[in-house]
Amino acid sequence: MDVSSPPFQTSGIESFFVNVLCVLLMYGSAYLANTGAMLFGKWIPDKTGMSVIIIDRGRNYSDGHRILGDGKSWNGLIGGGIFSGILFIIAHNIWNGNGTSAPFIDPLSYADSSDWFWFFGGELSSSFAAFTMGFVLGFSCMIGDMCGSFVKRRRGLKREGDESSEAPLLDTIPFAIAIFASSFLLFDGQIITHPNLVEEILFLLLITPVIHRSFNILGYKFGLKEVPY
Repeated sequence: MDVSSPPFQTSGIESFFVNVLCVLLMYGSAYLANTGAMLFGKWIPDKTGMSVIIIDRGRNYSDGHRILGDGKSWNGLIGGGIFSGILFIIAHNIWNGNGTSAPFIDPLSYADSSDWFWFFGGELSSSFAAFTMGFVLGFSCMIGDMCGSFVKRRRGLKREGDESSEAPLLDTIPFAIAIFASSFLLFDGQIITHPNLVEEILFLLLITPVIHRSFNILGYKFGLKEVPY
């Protein structure tokens, strides 16, 4: 991979926000894993009668509260990863001719057949790689979300209702941290972990609660969530 020409400008406020947009677009599919979890964990089962397999099986922790609650299912966990993987394929196929021209940058710009997530050959090899990257990051998002839910349960906070709205950081920061941590751990050297984007990634992490609330409002309006938070 040729990384000799950095694609991201590092000076000026305009360049900073262009880079933030790049990060948001490249990681947006993973952020939307929560939407995929709602689709696979609630909307599709409601429409089709598909069984929902609750992860904690209704069991309580030693503190007497549910381990995770009914909102965390295997359907949502796997479905969130699949949804993110599909969105990564779409982003890759739409933007793969753009090179490294900001802000619409293919998240696989630096990837090739030597990377661990490039399993297959042939015409669809890059799409399989895009799905793998998206699935891993989306799955990580859901694991982070589950960790936040676990901590909320230990504090006696409900999954929905007024009490849940009192923990906006636990609803958002854990899944964002999980996405970026798994990205730097598993996709080091890819354009999504470019050194020139570290400050922008930290900024996106800080504004994640606002982004998450916005998507929850949209999910509520489309009937995917029972409450807008």
